[in-house]
Amino acid sequence: MAGNSFGQAFRITTFGESHGGAVGVIVDGATPGIDLSVSDVQEQLDRRKPGQSYITTPRKELDTVNILSGIFEGKTTGTPILMILYNGDADPSAYDNIKEMFRPGHADFTYFKKYGIRDWRGSGRASGRETAGRVAAGAIARKLLARRGISVLAFTARAAGISGETFDPTVIEKNPLRAADPVAAEKMMEKITRIKDENDSAGGIIECRVNGVPAGLGEPVFDKLDAEIAHAMLSIGAVKGIEFGTGFGAVDMRGSEHNDSMDENGYVTNNAGGIIGGISNGNEIVFRIAVKPVSSIAKEQQTVDLAGTSRTIKTEGRHDACICPRVVPVVEAMTCLVLEDHFKRQAAMLG
Repeated sequence: MAGNSFGQAFRITTFGESHGGAVGVIVDGATPGIDLSVSDVQEQLDRRKPGQSYITTPRKELDTVNILSGIFEGKTTGTPILMILYNGDADPSAYDNIKEMFRPGHADFTYFKKYGIRDWRGSGRASGRETAGRVAAGAIARKLLARRGISVLAFTARAAGISGETFDPTVIEKNPLRAADPVAAEKMMEKITRIKDENDSAGGIIECRVNGVPAGLGEPVFDKLDAEIAHAMLSIGAVKGIEFGTGFGAVDMRGSEHNDSMDENGYVTNNAGGIIGGISNGNEIVFRIAVKPVSSIAKEQQTVDLAGTSRTIKTEGRHDACICPRVVPVVEAMTCLVLEDHFKRQAAMLG
């Protein structure tokens, strides 16, 4: 009931705070007997960790994963897998001067209203650092999906108002924005650098493409595949919207334009983004998410304190100017978690 777990047949529970002792995850439902090493998980965590470029937080966290259970002689046992990442560069003192104030656009205020108490040390549980556990769990789901021939790839499609015009998957991990267009990536970096130097932040759009999912995956009505992907994406702190296929562009199309025609080889077009009626249709699954600008900025803003008194606030800590490149591996991880969960649910249904 507390909202810290996700999934049914393949289920995760994350734990920890940004400036506490550690963050981590418990994974339950992993198929037994699968080869799994620390390096399988660490590879994905290294893509998410801080300090990767000028526009990301300079916090120095190695994010070294420790697997404490569920693995024996290099293979999954089918029992819960506990993974923990100890915080090595926590600095709560950076928040001393604003601990009595609420950051505009941040969960400071809403967490306080819900619980009557909040961890002001870098947002506590509301921090993006919580997603490290998701990425660790997603690495396990990714390995299981690979055995099914499924690939999941996300990239920054737009940032700071600049959109990519081309798609080259080979360049995504070769530029700091994780964009699929190297020319646009340079322009994005230049603009976000200027925005950072002005003590501000920028948002963007991340696109995700999934290949290899057969037709028939997903549950009817409330647990539609696209609904559960949407749930996964909107559970990421900075995400404010999602669309599949043509998405909101469909409102300006006619049915004859939007309907995906079929021939003897399957669907000819993919306006639905690979999911119809909440169930995969065998096409590439394509969706995009909207990522808001980071709320913790050093530019002066108006707010109130715990007593309701108007105050001026500047957040001086170590924060990302654009979170998009570090959200990319989180998007992939959450997508993998949804898909593996649904494959296991489908297998249970078929007996």
